[in-house]
Amino acid sequence: MRIKKNDIVKVVSGNYKGAEGRVLKVFPDSQKLIVEKVNMIKRHTRQTSQGDQGGILEKEAPIHLSNVKLVCPKCGKPTRVQIKTLSDGKRVRECKLCHEIISDEE
Repeated sequence: MRIKKNDIVKVVSGNYKGAEGRVLKVFPDSQKLIVEKVNMIKRHTRQTSQGDQGGILEKEAPIHLSNVKLVCPKCGKPTRVQIKTLSDGKRVRECKLCHEIISDEE
């Protein structure tokens, strides 16, 4: 997957079009991811023990990978990502717009 946890993404289609957020979790098998404060749903939960609070909780639902674009930390624009192989054999992500390497330690 070309989008990883803690990346900043922008939603390009759907009800939350234009929203930006940080990726909280990635599901590579189903090509979905959870973005902070995007695609909020309500879950009705029962109190499970004496300390837990029941009621209606709002949480993020998964959104498909094709509906988001990675925001480049260098140029600040939503972009596609290409995989580039360096001379030492290491594979890195590269911004298609500014051709800068996107580091994985963000």
